[in-house]
Amino acid sequence: MKHNNAITDVPGIEVGQAQDDQALTGCTVILCRKGAVGGVDVRGSAPGTRETDLLNPVNLVNKVHAVVLAGGSAFGLDAASGVMKYLAERKIGYGLGASRVPIVPAAILYDLGLTKSSRHPDAEMGYTAAANAGSGAVAEGNVGAGTGATVGKIFGLAGAMKSGLGTASLEIGGGVIVGALVAVNAFGDVLDPDDGRIIAGARPASIGPLKVGGNARFANTMDVMKSFTGRTILGFATKSNTVIAVVGTNARFNKAQVTKVAQMAQDGLARVIRPAHTMLDGDTVFALATGLVPADVSVVGAYAAEVLAKAISRAVLAAKPEAGLPAASE
Repeated sequence: MKHNNAITDVPGIEVGQAQDDQALTGCTVILCRKGAVGGVDVRGSAPGTRETDLLNPVNLVNKVHAVVLAGGSAFGLDAASGVMKYLAERKIGYGLGASRVPIVPAAILYDLGLTKSSRHPDAEMGYTAAANAGSGAVAEGNVGAGTGATVGKIFGLAGAMKSGLGTASLEIGGGVIVGALVAVNAFGDVLDPDDGRIIAGARPASIGPLKVGGNARFANTMDVMKSFTGRTILGFATKSNTVIAVVGTNARFNKAQVTKVAQMAQDGLARVIRPAHTMLDGDTVFALATGLVPADVSVVGAYAAEVLAKAISRAVLAAKPEAGLPAASE
């Protein structure tokens, strides 16, 4: 096993990223040049996606060649077109007679509010991210789809914190590897997966830059939501939230099994983000299986949840302050 502590530890999976550091948006491409069996689970109520119907186990196509995670709200879905172009130039795709059509599902998050820029991920950025793809270490924090990500937005961006992109991996025995990559743009707070303390989230607007650790002070979104104030402001709360993720494994699974892995991985999201899967989030988890090693789907799904939780915490801990928002790294 490679030791990147990243989804690229899964054989057959590469990651490439590109971003616009002025517009604070970007995209991340998870590339599978030889194809991978794909599944997806959507639990948030405000998703922005492409080609997710194709991943339903009852539908025809079994393998995907890339997954795109992007900022830019629905505009960012255009990044997948650039990834398709990159793959088509290399004759990678689903065979249809003399043609090959790359299968590239995608999901987006909303990051348009951090700057006044009208720029967003497009086909050119998607192509660049795909061209940058490799199987080595993966940059985390304010990169790729995590460039404009934020968390803890019950008070709006004024009380939010900067988040970003994170990844992690585990070897779970028998040669089976499970990895995850996630862009964390949650409405709620993010908890430490080991002790349950809040490590990034909503802060009262009157509190300035935070010192994370024993002196950390957070509003605690769950407490705010049950208060009179919380019930009042929820009607005006920002709807610009979503956690988008990919879990990958070298296990040999069919579409139904890999879809189950995506479902179980959502439990890791719910363990460390409170609240999760709200009407204000579009939480979407893809799963990919490169088909090299036999494995039990329940075991892989259980560890997919574990590794996704670790990747989420890494995303917020790697983030740097931006656009006037503090970050856990401070």
